[in-house]
Amino acid sequence: MTSAVPDDSLVQRAHWLIRLRWLAALSVAASTFVCARILGIALQERALYGIAVLLLGYNAVLFVLLRHLAATPGERSVKRTINLQISADLIVLTVLLHFSGGVENPLAFFFIFHMIIASILLSVWESYLQATLAVLLFGLLAALEYSQQIAHHCLTGFVRHCQYQEGSYVLGTFFAFAVSLYLVVYMASYIAVRLRRAERAQAQANDLLRAQDRIKDEYVARLTHDIKGHLAAIQTCLAVAIGGPISGQVADFVDRAYRRTQKLTAFVRILLRLTKLKLGSSLEMTVFSLGDAAGSAIETVRKRAEDKGIHLSGTLASSTPMVRADRDAIEETIANLLLNAIKYTPARGAISIEARAEGDSALLEICDTGIGVPAAELPRIFDEFYRASNARQVERDGTGLGLSLARQLIEQHDGSISVFSTEGSGTTFRIVLPRAVARRATESVVATDRHRVSVK
Repeated sequence: MTSAVPDDSLVQRAHWLIRLRWLAALSVAASTFVCARILGIALQERALYGIAVLLLGYNAVLFVLLRHLAATPGERSVKRTINLQISADLIVLTVLLHFSGGVENPLAFFFIFHMIIASILLSVWESYLQATLAVLLFGLLAALEYSQQIAHHCLTGFVRHCQYQEGSYVLGTFFAFAVSLYLVVYMASYIAVRLRRAERAQAQANDLLRAQDRIKDEYVARLTHDIKGHLAAIQTCLAVAIGGPISGQVADFVDRAYRRTQKLTAFVRILLRLTKLKLGSSLEMTVFSLGDAAGSAIETVRKRAEDKGIHLSGTLASSTPMVRADRDAIEETIANLLLNAIKYTPARGAISIEARAEGDSALLEICDTGIGVPAAELPRIFDEFYRASNARQVERDGTGLGLSLARQLIEQHDGSISVFSTEGSGTTFRIVLPRAVARRATESVVATDRHRVSVK
């Protein structure tokens, strides 16, 4: 079985091995110094310091190689590099053991860490191959030192007497070493394989859920589009009936039905827009002044504010900040936020809107003196179909989709929308959009280009 880890994850884990090796090289040098100079253990210092330098150089080469492979990712090449790293590490560790006591050095346990790493990053058979290489290297070292084919460097000051020529000790150590490595690979590989299967199953489940969610959205889009057409026809008929020769209770029923269809049409329109956003519908991007868009939105809601006696004021820059966005969508979002503010602000209240540049962003704030939002409910205010408890008391009917639509639309423009509110004292909505490349000439007149728009 081969690893199902994606290429980018394999590259990251290969880099992780390189980071560990930098640490290992420093640890070899530091441990050599401490053991030889402070603890008084007899070590081949030059050889051990040379191994640390070798590790650093070899790691630098691997780092460059891995960066080259990352530019043209391929699972085989990256896995081959990981295999090479682990095999080279085993050889370096064996040489390190040779110059620091051979089979008598407890550093031999570090082979186990490499087996765990191999089991996580490599396939099962590759992990067993690495375990076999480690067993052969350790066995070869023990055999060569036992037969005096190579010199044994005893850890004088750490062990009482050298045991490299005691056959039973060497054989027992080798047997325990080999069994431990294979058992570690077996257990680690078993866990790693199960985790990979679970990861694949989860990825497939996520893909299936995304596909089903898209099918649902497409279904809702078609359904709401058809409903919208029928509602428009019903609303037209009711509008004609309202102006006809009817009176009394019949007229009241027709009027109530007309208002209901208006609300239902608005709900279906928002639901359709939200579904299209989820399906990734394209936006018509143009460069325009956020201040101008806000001014147009104010004109849209001016009559509603006048009827309720709300003071609506705007501090807007007509030429800057400039944004690149879908103007109709942005104007509609600002208008909806203003209508929300009007709806939940008592008569003779106040609403202000300001657009200004802030660094590389265009900022728009809408502040009202309305009912506010309870602090515990603020985190959910942008959730679909969610309405604050005090909002439901003011108006029983509501879709709970307006703010969710606003957030998704703003985020589709790589912007953000946030809310700050105190219950009973008012609410502030803040929209942040990336600024378009503006002409420097216009930026010099920002301070004098502001005007106020008031509705009393």
